[in-house]
Amino acid sequence: METYTLIVLLLAATIRVATPLVLAALAGMFSERAGVIDLGLEGKMLGAAFAAGAVSAISGSAWLGLLAAIATAVFFALVIGYACITHRGNQVVAGMAITIMVVGLGPTLALAWFNLGGQTPQLDGPGQRFVGLAWPWAQSAREVPFPGLVYAELLSGHSLIVYFAAALVPLSAWVLYRTRFGLRLRAVGENPHAVDTAGISVNGLRYRAVIISGVLCGVAGASLSTAASSGFVRDMTAGKGYLALAALIFGKWKPWPTLGACLLFAFTDALAVRLQGVALPLVGVIPVQFILALPYVLTVLLLAGFVGKAVAPHAIGVPYAKEK
Repeated sequence: METYTLIVLLLAATIRVATPLVLAALAGMFSERAGVIDLGLEGKMLGAAFAAGAVSAISGSAWLGLLAAIATAVFFALVIGYACITHRGNQVVAGMAITIMVVGLGPTLALAWFNLGGQTPQLDGPGQRFVGLAWPWAQSAREVPFPGLVYAELLSGHSLIVYFAAALVPLSAWVLYRTRFGLRLRAVGENPHAVDTAGISVNGLRYRAVIISGVLCGVAGASLSTAASSGFVRDMTAGKGYLALAALIFGKWKPWPTLGACLLFAFTDALAVRLQGVALPLVGVIPVQFILALPYVLTVLLLAGFVGKAVAPHAIGVPYAKEK
């Protein structure tokens, strides 16, 4: 029974940890399906996390913090779009430049505004955070190991952003494969010349894709500082943007396989937390540094030898110049 409880709690933690990864990976999917490399996922998430934490602390409203996070991430997405779509700049350099800038800008602004060592105030007041939503009879269901504990821990008790991320996966699959916009989006990432010949604006589609990416990164960042945590701290994304990009590649730019990759990475992250300080038979206590590196080691191993042939959209990273 103790093992069963531990597994359920571990899976519940996996769902919570996977939420920002799923949102960021889907953000990258829309952008890269349109042909724009999204190495700015980390920077947009971090900037959104700061905006959400700061605005929630000042206004006392998590919803205003969410709007600020989305606005911040969309702004950075438009900066990348302006540099790479309008002026045909290097997409890798633009994404990394945004990330490097935000890494320093967020803590600097937090120090100047709140004087708390580069972080925002703790969000403890009513309405300042997205708290878990308790489903009907969840508390009493905990007394029944199966299926009560599964209902109480896996289905109930998560924040609204977690449920939004779960619903977003089938919605993204439907948009990508069942709508005219999705067809055009995939086409512009494969053959932008054919899209242009059909009288559709290539740059317009790519701008819409990077805006969608900005919106989803904004929600991902807000989930970190106003749902998973109670405020913004320095480098709180901790490479989650790059993990999301790895999950996107592992999932071959498709929504459902990408979800599976995010859950796998999140499971190793949740497992790493559980293993800290635990003595294993014949091994002893595993060093904390090794445990914390588990998700990233798994990422490298999967991408290096087990992902197979991942074929990116053919026009990804290639600026489009309209033929005259």
